[in-house]
Amino acid sequence: MNRSSGVIMHISSLPEEYGIGTFGKQAYLFADFLHRSGQTYWQMLPLGHTSYGDSPYQTFSAFAGNPYFVDFELLAKDGLLDLSELNNIDFGSDQTQVDYGKVFKERIPVLRKAYDAGKENLKQELLIFAKDNSSWLDDYSLFMAVKNEMNLVGWQNWDNDIKLREKEAMEIYRELLADDIGFWVFIQYQFSKQWTALKEYTNQLGIKIIGDIPIYVASDSSDAWANSQVFQLDKDKNPITVAGCPPDAFSETGQLWGNPIYNWDYLEKTGYQWWIDRMKESLELYDMIRIDHFRGFEAYWEVSFGAENAINGKWATGPGMKLFHAIKKELGNVDIIAEDLGFLTDEFFDFHKESGYPGMKVMQFGFDPFGDNTYLPHNYGTDCIVYTGTHDNDTILGWIEQTGDSAHIKFARKYLKLNAKEGMVWGMIRGAWSSVSNIVITTMQDVLEQGNESRMNLPATLGGNWTWRMKKEDITVSREKKLYKLTKLYSRLK
Repeated sequence: MNRSSGVIMHISSLPEEYGIGTFGKQAYLFADFLHRSGQTYWQMLPLGHTSYGDSPYQTFSAFAGNPYFVDFELLAKDGLLDLSELNNIDFGSDQTQVDYGKVFKERIPVLRKAYDAGKENLKQELLIFAKDNSSWLDDYSLFMAVKNEMNLVGWQNWDNDIKLREKEAMEIYRELLADDIGFWVFIQYQFSKQWTALKEYTNQLGIKIIGDIPIYVASDSSDAWANSQVFQLDKDKNPITVAGCPPDAFSETGQLWGNPIYNWDYLEKTGYQWWIDRMKESLELYDMIRIDHFRGFEAYWEVSFGAENAINGKWATGPGMKLFHAIKKELGNVDIIAEDLGFLTDEFFDFHKESGYPGMKVMQFGFDPFGDNTYLPHNYGTDCIVYTGTHDNDTILGWIEQTGDSAHIKFARKYLKLNAKEGMVWGMIRGAWSSVSNIVITTMQDVLEQGNESRMNLPATLGGNWTWRMKKEDITVSREKKLYKLTKLYSRLK
């Protein structure tokens, strides 16, 4: 593998019009920026249909794309929208933040207009798309149509007949909500069409897409509703236990994610087909896949449903390599990045080593002046992915400001030979780029030298996350040249 580098930038953070980043013009301009600055990878967060809390790690489907990312200008070029009709719609007044409340309220009706304008002319294309993706799209489109009919309540609180997917109820709702079902098919068709064009353009520039898939799915998802046997649910279809992680540096009460736990015994009996289908779909979207919380495949933290926090959970054994042997048998070698952060055990290290997948090294974790930390660059191997930080960390500048003039910062200055002329942020990026690791990644926030006002997520908190957006003027020639020179200096040009 050649030495290379890349940038984390989620689609939602692009400076597109109408409240949130999309697959439109600004995405193409960002791909151009990566190309001109010599980057090989564009890493992004999950692209799924976000649900309550707006987290890309809690989605209505493990397969469906986020409707928010469908670009209005591209729809207008196809004759499906009149952009002048959008001039007086308030999608959010702050260009540096996503206002998810306004985006949710205003974007779906606009997409509905596009559907009404195109459903007849696109009828054949939509039928073909629906047939090709029926394995997940049939259930997802019905799920979303019924959910809207039920005033958006979670499926566990639907009327019992449709909640339990009784045959007669399924037929009634499919007929009653046929047009609404068609709308959700239309959105996924447009998502696929626009994403495929963007990915092809990006790949032609020599840039690969690193996608990110959560280990778990949301409790309120079409997956849990349509494939309840895949999860540990009781007779009322509520989770028996839910996912999280024990107390750690992020939270003294642990993190209670609330996702249903997989029924690994059932999945093993089916040859892990649901997971194979999920990975196959992800390979249609991405060139390389980062699996979030990879540790959970060896052992996972489960908490009783209804618990207030994750303190009283327990460890349970995951499927280990049996799952990944099944994936390899079906799909061949898959480029996977194992997110191996957090509380790790000897058993996990053995499992991770056997998998052969590269893990992650986050530089911010390394500057402990009291020991030889494994996150320090001199301890890296070539087969790990080095990050200056991730969506769950402070930005570099935020880390410096939060840490203050402590022994950690003094050690970082000494170790990396940081100086005022270069600046600590670019000195940290240089430290990653100069390492022996084949692949190094920084965040766009760090390229822009921004503080924690641009942080994407603060783990164990709800609200105020995932909102950061870049300004159009943030991409400058000087920044392109600076990143290019650093990339060239350390032999990472694509």
